[in-house]
Amino acid sequence: MHFDVLTLFPGLFDRFKIEGVLGRAVEAGILEVDVYDLRRWAGNRWGQIDDEPYGGGAGMVIQAPPVLEAVREILPMSPQPARVVLLSPRGRPLNQDLAEELRDLGRVLMLCGRYEGFDERVVEILDPLEISLGDFVLGGGEVAAMAVIEAVSRLVPGVVGDPLSVAEDSFSVGLLDYPCYTRPAEVEGRIVPNILLSGHHAKIRRWRIERAVEATVTRRPDLVKKYWNKYPDEVRRLIRRYAPDLAEIVERAEAEKNRGRK
Repeated sequence: MHFDVLTLFPGLFDRFKIEGVLGRAVEAGILEVDVYDLRRWAGNRWGQIDDEPYGGGAGMVIQAPPVLEAVREILPMSPQPARVVLLSPRGRPLNQDLAEELRDLGRVLMLCGRYEGFDERVVEILDPLEISLGDFVLGGGEVAAMAVIEAVSRLVPGVVGDPLSVAEDSFSVGLLDYPCYTRPAEVEGRIVPNILLSGHHAKIRRWRIERAVEATVTRRPDLVKKYWNKYPDEVRRLIRRYAPDLAEIVERAEAEKNRGRK
């Protein structure tokens, strides 16, 4: 998997690229993360790439020509085609499905904005895939780009040592994670659930699924509506037990949807 990042602050990625699981994957050649300083394409001795917005208003806007020139120079640096991605609050929300789509692309070139964002002609000409982390404001696209790299990289074979841990991650199966515990067995009077100390793997698996369903229907019922048709029968039965009203609403909506298709 190859990530190209175009940013005004390349130094933010120096440690990010070499630490932890990501750093090991880069060192092993499983991932490539190339970071480029947008000011290289400024076209002036001051390295200025922003200007005041037409029509007035607060803040500065990143000019289109440096971005277009940079992208057109970076794309041919690898024979692998790349999808241009722009981190933007108006973009498609980042979720597990989108992370899988990006993984399948093999190479993405991410544009990290600052100030008031990019001249709109960057979007019009490059037609990037716009991605958002959520409904809040960041100082720039760098943190968002790191989040994209983290989410996508975990899905690349060989990056995470135990593939099962990826398969069981929250959102990979449409459920939140079950609670986890480690030593010591007691912390300030709170003890590890006995079932986890029993050594009975079938019962432990059942307990974990029950706790995952319980957490999901309580904290993220929207996931139930989204993944209902993808859940195995075991999970649906547990949802009916822990949240019968929610299950009834979802099943009724699915029935209406199916009738509409006929």
